[in-house]
Amino acid sequence: MHGMSTPFETTEPTRADIEARRGPLLLEFGSPMCGFCRRAQPHVEEALAAHPGVPHVKVYDGPGQPLGRSFRVKLWPTLVFLRDGVEQARAVRPQSASEVAEGLSKLASHSG
Repeated sequence: MHGMSTPFETTEPTRADIEARRGPLLLEFGSPMCGFCRRAQPHVEEALAAHPGVPHVKVYDGPGQPLGRSFRVKLWPTLVFLRDGVEQARAVRPQSASEVAEGLSKLASHSG
C-alpha cells in the first residue's frame, strides 16, 4: 500500500515557515533510501489515520540541511510533533503505531 504514503517535500521548509504554522503539525525527518524510515511508514500512516486533522510534512533530511540541524535530528526517522510551531513531543525511530499515536495525542490534548 505505497499509495497512502506521504511524499517527501521537494523544497525544504524553513524553520520560520514551520514556526509560523498554526495548529498541529507532524514533521518527519528522513530519507527515501533509509530502511528505518521505510519500516516506520506503516506505523506513521496507521497513527495518522486516527488524526486526519494533523498535517504531515516529510522533510528529506541530510548533512547540512538547515531544518534538520535546527531540530538537532541525529537519527532517521525523527518525528517532531508541533503545535503552533512549538515542539510538543518527538519520536525517534518509532517501532509501533502506538509510539506515533502518543505524540499525536499530545497535539490533540492542547485545545485552544
